[in-house]
Amino acid sequence: MAEPLSNGAVFQSVPESYVLPADKRPGRLPSSAAAIPVVDLGGDDPDRIVKQIMDAGREFGFFQVINHGVPGQVMGEMMSSAEEFFGLPTEEKMALYSTDSKKLPRFYTSIGNDQEKILYWRDCLKLGCYPFEQFRHQWPQKPARLRAALKAYTMAVRAVALRLLRLTAAGLGLDEGHFEGELTAGPVIMNVNHYVPCPDPSLTMGLAPHCDPNVVTVLVDNGVRGLQARQRGGCGGWVDVEPLLGALVVNFGHQMEVVSNGALRAGEHRVVTNARAARTSLATFVMPAMGCAVAAAPGMVPDGEASQYRPFTYQEFMGAYTAATGDRAAVLARFQNKD
Repeated sequence: MAEPLSNGAVFQSVPESYVLPADKRPGRLPSSAAAIPVVDLGGDDPDRIVKQIMDAGREFGFFQVINHGVPGQVMGEMMSSAEEFFGLPTEEKMALYSTDSKKLPRFYTSIGNDQEKILYWRDCLKLGCYPFEQFRHQWPQKPARLRAALKAYTMAVRAVALRLLRLTAAGLGLDEGHFEGELTAGPVIMNVNHYVPCPDPSLTMGLAPHCDPNVVTVLVDNGVRGLQARQRGGCGGWVDVEPLLGALVVNFGHQMEVVSNGALRAGEHRVVTNARAARTSLATFVMPAMGCAVAAAPGMVPDGEASQYRPFTYQEFMGAYTAATGDRAAVLARFQNKD
């Protein structure tokens, strides 16, 4: 069992179990000078908003959203209660510790797998958020304000995600409600990530490069840098997602790339560590129901051509994603259409 990093140890050097092979390290090179696009949901010009989303989706699969309507107090209460959780006494956090990926809620280190040989510099509290009647009885009792904050934040962020999906559908030329129903009928899950300061960020990673398996992810952090995204055609370069006060960070998952037949990119990202400050982020995942059949949407495949990916169920996809530990190329290779 890996000892959680937030349990109070003071690190003067990176423990050997967290030191990555040389070819997997982030190194000391600066990231690309490119910037993650910013989408302004304010105003009364939906065509402008749709264009901003589509441009960002094609280039990065990543964008930041401003004027999104989530009250600053709601975001602040959720973030402060999340940070408070990682400061709880060790015995209170460890009551939720598990390496069972199906357990909710679950507190763990790295990716929470007993078979891990090399660990990532992250603690995580994984929570089921929505439907409320399914999950709220499982929510941690401490910190005391977490439950109220989680419900208010989930309601607000899920509404933003569904609005963005309606706008994305319009940009793809689909019915406005294409992403409602089975494609977003799965549970809303949140990863509350915590990255304590790292003595040498060049040796380890908070999270390895990956794309999320779901449809769309909405994230907010505490203003500490660490999240990086890969630009399409960027020759492997990574772009810092500079924390923008009050903004939400949005990335498309693998299912968006499949449904759009590659028109929109699943946002590939990673997390680097920080030597000076702890970083906390709230990643909220909107996903299909497990039995949902996923395929390119009508009109996304040119006449006479085959779709890039064969149809599958989300449950089948998740099995492949877990087996490939999230590696983008390995996951997509399983579903590429060979016809």
